[in-house]
Formats: sequence, structure tokens, C-alpha cells
Amino acid sequence: MGTVRMTQGMLSNQALTGMQTGLNRLAKVQEQLTTGRIINRPSDDPTGATSAMRIRGSLADQGQYVRNADDGLGWLNQIDSSLSSVTDQVRRAHDIALQGANTGSLGPAAREALATEVDQIRAGLASTANSTYLDRPVFGGITAGSAAYAVDPGTGAVTYLPTVVTTGGVGRIVAEGAKIRVDVEGPTAFGPDGDSVFDHLTALATALRAGDTSAIIGSVSTIEADGKRITNVQADVGARTKRIEQARTAASDAQLGLTSSLSEVENTDIVRATVDLKLQEVAYQAALGATSRVMQPSLMDFLR
Repeated sequence: MGTVRMTQGMLSNQALTGMQTGLNRLAKVQEQLTTGRIINRPSDDPTGATSAMRIRGSLADQGQYVRNADDGLGWLNQIDSSLSSVTDQVRRAHDIALQGANTGSLGPAAREALATEVDQIRAGLASTANSTYLDRPVFGGITAGSAAYAVDPGTGAVTYLPTVVTTGGVGRIVAEGAKIRVDVEGPTAFGPDGDSVFDHLTALATALRAGDTSAIIGSVSTIEADGKRITNVQADVGARTKRIEQARTAASDAQLGLTSSLSEVENTDIVRATVDLKLQEVAYQAALGATSRVMQPSLMDFLR
């Protein structure tokens, strides 16, 4: 079996190759410490890079869910605040109706004062029904307009502007496969045109001015029903708010978990990298020393 003849050139090339390899390792560790990441390009770790891309995609999804939940909570909180105000005003109108139903205890002037207050309550409800969030009417459903209700300046009649009541409404996706409606259409809370709380208040004001006791008594029950409907809608809004809050918490927790996982895949272990850097420095210095001895002989050394 023959032996391989090792020449000075081969020895020099092998030494230089080893030194270059050591320098590459040293540069890689230095880059990891500088950037704080062990994956700076896909070729560093193809499997880890693929995992990091998937985790980043999931992080983006969870971040969007959090933003959607925040927007949905803004809608629902505005609706809840508006309905709380409406409930108080309808309760006051109900009290006025009970007061006006007491026959013989009120004169025309007193009834006129009550009717005027009812008109003011109706105007206040109409203003509240046009509440907006980010310039969109929260009781307007899917509409391009800036208001849900129009008020006739002459008669004070209140009319729902959107011509079609939608079934889907304004929704926000707060988790995978979870879309929650964040609006309430006006007729759902205030009743349809012709049989709405605004119409009932108009009828109550008219009955008070006319002294029509039977009509006033009838208004007591209709306004009471309006109050119950609004309370039920507010309870539904509260349930939806709870769902969105839970979804937001879950998305935030998922973000934390994914961020931790991404850190484990991408981030540099500083202690380990520092030790590795020192080892590579020692190895490279040793390679330099060995190479200097290999490259040291000259032609005169061989002629001696």
C-alpha cells in the first residue's frame, strides 16, 4: 500500500484552510453576539428559520385579534354607555306617564309642563340614538351615513335612516373562527318606525296635552315595554363585551407564549456564546501559531 507524498505546498494550503475555517467560526459567534440572534439568515439554521417564520405569522394573527378586540370593545362600551343613558330617560318618561294618569290631580298647565318634559326626553333620546364611535353611528348598522336617525325639525318625529335592517351588522374577528357583532341597529333597541319609543313618547305628550287619561294609561304599558326591550339589549351587549374581553385576554396570553417561543428559537444564549467566542479565539490563535511555524521554512532552510 503506497503512501501519499506531502509537499510543503500541500501543508501550507491545509494550514491556511484550517485557519480560514477557524476564522469563519469566530466571525459567526461574533455576529451572534452582535445581533443577539443565532439565526441571521435562513442558511444559518433552515429548520429554525422555518419555525421562526411560522411563529411570526402566528404572532401577527394574535396581534390583529388584539387590535380587533380593542376596536370591538370601543363600539360596545359606547353602546353600553348610550343605553344606560336611554334607560334613565325612559324610566323618567314612565314616571311622567304614571303621574299624568292620576285623573283630577293635574291641571292643564301641569300637564303641559309634563308634555314639554316628554318632548325634551324624546329629543334627548334621538341625540343619544345618533351616538358614534370613530365617526360611525353605533346604532346605524352597516351604513355609510354619519347618523342613524333623522329628526323632523317641525314635528320632532324621529325616523331610522338606513332603509334595510341587516342581519350580520358590524363584526370583528377576535379569534380563529370567532366573529362577534359589535353594533346594535336602532330598531332592535328603540323599536321599528311607527312603533318605536320615539313614537310612544310623542303619543304620551299628545295625550298629556289633550288630557286623554285612557291614552296616558296606555302609554304607561308601552313605555314600560320599551324600557324592558332596551334593558334586554343592554344585557346582550354586556354578554358580547364579556366574550370579547375573554378573547382579547386569550390573544394577549398567546402573544406572550409565542414571543417566548420565538426567543428560544432565534435569540442568542449570551453566556454560551461568550464561552464559545473565547474557545474560538483560543483555537484561532493556536491555528495562527501553528501556521506561522509551517510557513516559516524558507529555501535556505531546505538547502542547509
